[in-house]
Amino acid sequence: MSTTTSKPYSPKPFRIAVPDATLVDLKKRLQDVRWPDEVAPGWDYGVDLQYLRSFVDYWRDEYDWRKHEAALNELTQYTVEIDSINLHYIHVEGKGPDPIPLLLTHGWPSSFADFRKIIPMLTDPASFGDDPRDAFTVVAPSMPGHGFSFSPNQRRFSIPEISDTFAKLMVDVLGYRTFGSQGGDWGAFVSSRLAYAYPQNVRGIQISLLTIPRERPAVDTPTQEENEFFDQLADWLKEETGYIQIMGTKPQTLAYALSDSPVGLAAWILEKFRSWTDCDGDADAWLGRDVLATNIMLYWATGAIGSSFWPYYARHHGPWMVPPGERIHVPCGYAEFPKEFLRPPRSLAERMYGNITRWTKMERGGHFPALEQPEELAKEIRAFFRTVR
Repeated sequence: MSTTTSKPYSPKPFRIAVPDATLVDLKKRLQDVRWPDEVAPGWDYGVDLQYLRSFVDYWRDEYDWRKHEAALNELTQYTVEIDSINLHYIHVEGKGPDPIPLLLTHGWPSSFADFRKIIPMLTDPASFGDDPRDAFTVVAPSMPGHGFSFSPNQRRFSIPEISDTFAKLMVDVLGYRTFGSQGGDWGAFVSSRLAYAYPQNVRGIQISLLTIPRERPAVDTPTQEENEFFDQLADWLKEETGYIQIMGTKPQTLAYALSDSPVGLAAWILEKFRSWTDCDGDADAWLGRDVLATNIMLYWATGAIGSSFWPYYARHHGPWMVPPGERIHVPCGYAEFPKEFLRPPRSLAERMYGNITRWTKMERGGHFPALEQPEELAKEIRAFFRTVR
């Protein structure tokens, strides 16, 4: 990729300002709900009815979007026209002698708001009692098709295309010839693709999900760890991937329901935050209802839920992001959180990640570490990137 601009990019300051009419309409929809029955109380068949009724009551009557909108607006935000869309991103300068530019990428069904707590820890470590030499300048975009990087009828993006756009953002728009990349979920896919496609620009990647192909390699004597992982994978594919199948095959059909019903949208998202976190069955206590509602709002208020499905469709109908037989050679740090839904052993990870320089087993946390364990994740990010300065 060229490190010179081929067109004049003009980032514009951005502030979140959801129209009052959107909030009035939402409150009405949360009042006039047609509730289903349920086979049995509990979460065995999906979101528990009693829980969802309670959550909707809170969202409608107690949650204050304007408070959280103001908190998000404390982060310095921009939009820039790039690759035919207006890309929304956070850009916070580091407070240290030589801050590393660091791209933070969220996944699904989360958002840039995941990083609200961790960004100050990364940009101003001295304020948290840590070494100012570990400071980062953080860039945290909304992925194309998500949140404020969405407008109706815009083009859809695969993970390789998102990675290309983010490389242009970092190098051509912001002028960072080299940078680090961090993420979980799709953010780990984006970081991995960037490391493969732009090794001249990416100093290193720190991820919390290993994005290896999910087929068993042809080996004569798999290890016990490998066999245990493929048993885990088989159970996950059987019991937990219905959302991938519908979003990856008929995304438009689901978009009608979730764009029209905020309760349906909440159920679709809340199930994942409960299932994929280290919450012991209580996501409210682990993350907080306001955190959950704010994340849902960033899909509801922007109308971006249908477009957020597209990476699943593109992945389902395209090749793996790293061609078969090829490897990533950029330094990689991996944080294994105990409640991540897939945790491959190192022997399998090294088939794709050819330069794993740090592998840390974390004590607590799951699929959303920036929300669940921001302090521990920040420490791990700093520790890894000290090795690639």
